[in-house]
Amino acid sequence: MGEDNLKQKAASGLLWGGIGSGGMQLLNLLFGIVLSRILTPADYGMIGALTVFSAVAGIFSESGFTLAIVNKKTVSDEDYSSVFWFNLVIGGALYTAMFFLAIPIARFYGQPEMVSLARFLFLSFFIGATATAPSAYLFRNLQNKRRSTIWLISVAISGITGVCCALGGMEYWGIAIQTVTYSTCVATLTWCSVKWRPKFSFSMEAIRELLPFSVKQIAVSIFTHFNNNFFAVLLGRFYGMTTTGYYTQGNKWTTMGYSTLSGMINSVGQPVIRQTVDEPQRLLRVFRKLMRFTAFLSFPAMFGLAIIANELIVISVTDKWLAAASIMQILCIGGAFLPLATLFGNLFNSIGRPSIYMWNTIALGCTQLIAMVISYRYGLDIMLICYTAINIIWIFVWQRFAARHAGLRLIDMLSDILPYVVAAGSVMTITWFVTAGVSNIYWALALKIVIAAGLYCVVMWGSGSVIFREAIQFIAKRLRR
Repeated sequence: MGEDNLKQKAASGLLWGGIGSGGMQLLNLLFGIVLSRILTPADYGMIGALTVFSAVAGIFSESGFTLAIVNKKTVSDEDYSSVFWFNLVIGGALYTAMFFLAIPIARFYGQPEMVSLARFLFLSFFIGATATAPSAYLFRNLQNKRRSTIWLISVAISGITGVCCALGGMEYWGIAIQTVTYSTCVATLTWCSVKWRPKFSFSMEAIRELLPFSVKQIAVSIFTHFNNNFFAVLLGRFYGMTTTGYYTQGNKWTTMGYSTLSGMINSVGQPVIRQTVDEPQRLLRVFRKLMRFTAFLSFPAMFGLAIIANELIVISVTDKWLAAASIMQILCIGGAFLPLATLFGNLFNSIGRPSIYMWNTIALGCTQLIAMVISYRYGLDIMLICYTAINIIWIFVWQRFAARHAGLRLIDMLSDILPYVVAAGSVMTITWFVTAGVSNIYWALALKIVIAAGLYCVVMWGSGSVIFREAIQFIAKRLRR
C-alpha cells in the first residue's frame, strides 16, 4: 500500500475510531446515569458479582484470535473459517460449563435467584464468540466506519432496552438484558456488514499457526483483568469500602477518558503498522507519526479532564462524591500516558514480538502491586502517586525494547511527546489560575473547557505543529464532502 493511501486510511480510521470510542463512552455514561437513578446498589451488585466470571469466560471464548488474524501477514478464507468454528466450539463449551457452574456460584453468594440470572447473562460471551471471525475481518481491513457504526447502534439499542426494562420494574434483569442485547446487536450487525461467510472446512494447522500469538493475548487480558480487580480488593482491605467507592468513581471517569483515546489508537495502530513491517525505515516513520498524534490528543485531553474533575463530579453525581475528584486528578496524570503504552503494544504485536508486550504488561502490573503494598501505610494519595509514577516511568521501559527491535531512539521519543506534554501542562496550569475565582461550577466548567481548548489550539498553531495542521486539513476536507 502506498504512503499516501496508507496515510488516508489511517486518518480515516483514527477519525472513525474516535467517533466510535467516544460515542460509546458518552452513550454508556448517559444510560448509566439514567439506570443509576432507577436501580439500587444491590441491583448493580448482583450483576457485578457475575461480571467477573463472564469477563474471564469472554476472554477465553474470543481466544485472542482477532489480533492474531490482524497480525498474520496473509490470511486465507480457510483461516477465517477455522477461527469461526474453533471459537464457536470453545464458546459453546465454556457456556455449557458456566451453565452448570451457575448453581455453585449462586450458593457462594447466598443468592438462589442468581442461577437463572447467571445462565442468561453468560449468553453474552457465547454470542460474542460467534462474531470473532467477521469482526477480525473488519478490523484487519480498517473498516472502522462500519465497526464504529455497529458499536453506536448496538449501545443505543441495548441502552434503551435496559432503561425500559428497569422502568418496567425488572430490576437487575434490566442490566442483564441490556448486556445480552448489546452482544446480540454487535454480532448481528457485524455479520450483516461483511460479505464473507464461513465454509464447512476446518484446518487445525491454521489454528496452530495462530495460537502462539493468541495465547499471549489471552495471558495479557487475563492478567490485566486480574490486576484491575485486585487493585480494588486491596483498597477495600487497606482503606475500607467508603474510600474504595470514591476510588471506583474517580477511576471510572479516568478510564472513560483514556479508553476513548486507546480505542481510537487501537482501531488503526496494529493494522497500519503491520503493513510496514517489511520496510524498517517506513515502519519507524509511521510509528513515530502515530506516537506524535497520540501525544497531541492524549495529554491535553487527560490533563484537561484533571482540571475539571471537581465540576464534573459534582454536576454529574452530586457533591457526595466530591472526595473522588482528587483521586481522579492523580489518575488522570498517569492515564495520559496509557494510550502511548497501547501504541507500543500495537508495535510489538505487529513486528511479531507479542512476548515483549505480554511480559512487559505482567511486569508493570506486578511492580504496581508491590508499590501499593509498600506505600499504602503513607495514605491513599501517596499510593496513587506511586501507581501513577510507575505508569509514566514505564514508557521508558517500552522505549528500550522499541529501540532494540524497531530503532526508536530515546531522543526520538522525547522529541515526539515532550512538546505536547509541556504545551498541555502549561495550558492547563494557566487555565486553572485564570478560572480559580469562578464560584459557579457551571460557569467554571464551561470556561475551563473553552479557555483550555482555545489556548491549546493557539499554541499548536503558533508552534507550527504539523500534526495539528494535518488534523485541521483532514477535518476541513471531510466537511467539504
